[in-house]
Amino acid sequence: MTRDPGAGGPGAGGPGAGATARVVVTGLGVKSPAGNTVAEAFTTVLAGKPLATVVPALAGGPVPIGCPLAPFEPLDYFTGRELRTLDRTAQIGLAAAIDAVADAGEPPAEGCGVYVGTGGGGFATLESLIVGHTLGREKVPVHAVPALMSSSTAARIAIRYGCRGPCLTFNTACASGATAIGEALRAIRSGTVGSAVAGGLDALLSPLVMEAFAKVGALSERLDAPAEASRPFDGERDGFVMGEGAAFLVLERADLAEARGARVYGEVSGYAANCDAHHIVAPLRDGSAAADCMRAAVADAGLAPSDIGHVNAHGTSTPHNDDAEALALRACFGGRSPGRLRDRTPPVTSTKGVTGHLVGGAGAFEAVMALLSAREGLVPPTANFTSGPATDLIDLVHGAPRRIPAAPALSNSFGFGGSNACLVLTPS
Repeated sequence: MTRDPGAGGPGAGGPGAGATARVVVTGLGVKSPAGNTVAEAFTTVLAGKPLATVVPALAGGPVPIGCPLAPFEPLDYFTGRELRTLDRTAQIGLAAAIDAVADAGEPPAEGCGVYVGTGGGGFATLESLIVGHTLGREKVPVHAVPALMSSSTAARIAIRYGCRGPCLTFNTACASGATAIGEALRAIRSGTVGSAVAGGLDALLSPLVMEAFAKVGALSERLDAPAEASRPFDGERDGFVMGEGAAFLVLERADLAEARGARVYGEVSGYAANCDAHHIVAPLRDGSAAADCMRAAVADAGLAPSDIGHVNAHGTSTPHNDDAEALALRACFGGRSPGRLRDRTPPVTSTKGVTGHLVGGAGAFEAVMALLSAREGLVPPTANFTSGPATDLIDLVHGAPRRIPAAPALSNSFGFGGSNACLVLTPS
């Protein structure tokens, strides 16, 4: 990206800075169960093909199903020596960020900020270290500490590209990726930085993590039909399916992107975050805090609810979350039309029916999918939905993609601890 001498320093403001500065997306990168390029992932999501399957590494555990990453060759991105120091989460996150920067067309400016969300950080490394330590202290590798650090991916992105702006890692559970993108938006608007690499990641398909989530009853137990297990908003849903993945966006102040002739996908035009302040793992049943977060994000974009063309819902496939989100959507968009109930919201989809739940990577991946959907005017179907009371409250897209006019999209992310984060993405 264009070298902005002031970005990240005393003169960071510049002519386009401030609360009204437009923040555009100039680069995208994903690593996901749906594919490891943006085009492949979007095509798979549009097809509504569910990807949950039996995972051999989880055999013998209570829930041996998940949505693993599409075939990925780390040596395409890293040397063998580098790989020995990288947790799997960092591998896929850094690879997605590398793709996003390459897509943006120029390396980041020196003052570029790095904003990363993760729910689990280096948990896979921690689990292997626990097992290794039982075999003897000599099994603990010298690179254990940097591999364990939840901030490792952000630091490695900054080091790789010489980004000397803020280098921050956020953990707001399942809202982490959206939080990172939203905080990057705020930093660019405020003039703290002129550009940012922002996104989220997680790779939690490990026996210990799956055992822990199974203990709290969060995972689907549809073991006889894994591909049907992740079914957002469906009346027969029984829990989410764990996935793994990462997504990153390159964000730039619009005037800087224009000055270098960058290709622009659209804008991150609104962001809000709040908390249910209710329960450590259960959402507020009436969805009121989530509805407040949606309204605030839409207002932050300078829009009204009626301006939103579609919603990429959090839609985890857990009973309480989906019920609460449906109520929140109705509350936010309830005045949209006096007609049929289903017309009271814009079209709603959840890509987790395809990919499972990417945890810290979910909000970032879904923001990318929402922006592409808004650009193409095509909303993906919610995989595995057959019927359920949610359709009395929201206009849920299922069965096939739906053609809509190009318009801003809302992307919802709600995490354990009651952390809510909503993004508005406007196509160019």
